[in-house]
Amino acid sequence: MKVSELSRRTGVQVPLIKYYLREGLLPPGRPTASNQADYGEDHVHRLRFIRTLIGTRGLSTSATKEILDAITAEQEDLHQVFGIALGVRPTKKEEDTGTERPSKEPEPAGLADARKLIAEMEWEVSQGNPAAHTLAEVLAALADLGADIDWRGLLPYARLADSIADVDVQQMRGERDLLAQAERAVLVSILLEPALLALRRLAQEAKSARHFGGSRPGEANST
Repeated sequence: MKVSELSRRTGVQVPLIKYYLREGLLPPGRPTASNQADYGEDHVHRLRFIRTLIGTRGLSTSATKEILDAITAEQEDLHQVFGIALGVRPTKKEEDTGTERPSKEPEPAGLADARKLIAEMEWEVSQGNPAAHTLAEVLAALADLGADIDWRGLLPYARLADSIADVDVQQMRGERDLLAQAERAVLVSILLEPALLALRRLAQEAKSARHFGGSRPGEANST
C-alpha cells in the first residue's frame, strides 16, 4: 500500500508517518521509485503500536524509539525488554558486574526503608529501577507527615502487587512468536498501568459506599 493508504488505515497523518520514518520508529517501506515506497501489514501493526505508546501512554518519541529498538534487539530476552519498559537503565558497571556504581551523593531519605521492604518481599531487582526511589520518596513523605504508615504498613500492598506481577508474567506467556512476546511485555508493563489505577479507584468507591454509606462522592445530599 502507498503511504496515503497507510495513513487511512491507521488514522495517522502522512507528515507524522514520515516523521516516524525519519526518526527510525517505523521501518522503511519497499522502494518503488525515487520518492515512493510500498508498505505492508507489518507497518500498519507497528504504526498502531507506536500510537499506543505515544498517544495513549504519552511516552516521548525518544522513549518510544528506545522501547522499539529493545524489542528488535532483545526480543529473545523478555527480561531485558521488560526492564527497558520499566525504565531500568543499569550503568556500565552494573552490566559488567551486576553491582551499582558507587555514588558520592548522599542516599535519598527513605531509601533504606524501601530496601527493607524489597528484602522482606525477597524481590531481586536492579538497583537502577526508579520504582525503588519512588517508593523511598513516599516513605520519606509519610515520615515527615508523622503518618503511622511505615514500610511494614506497605507490606499488604506489596503482596497484592506481587500477585499482580504474577498475572502480568502469565499474560506474556500466551504468545509463541518472540517479537509478539516482546510487544506483549511492553503492553502489559506500560499500557495496563493506568487501567490498574482506574480499577483501584472504582474499587475504592465501591468499598467506601459499602462500609461508610452516604451519598456517592460528588453528589450532594438532598435537603
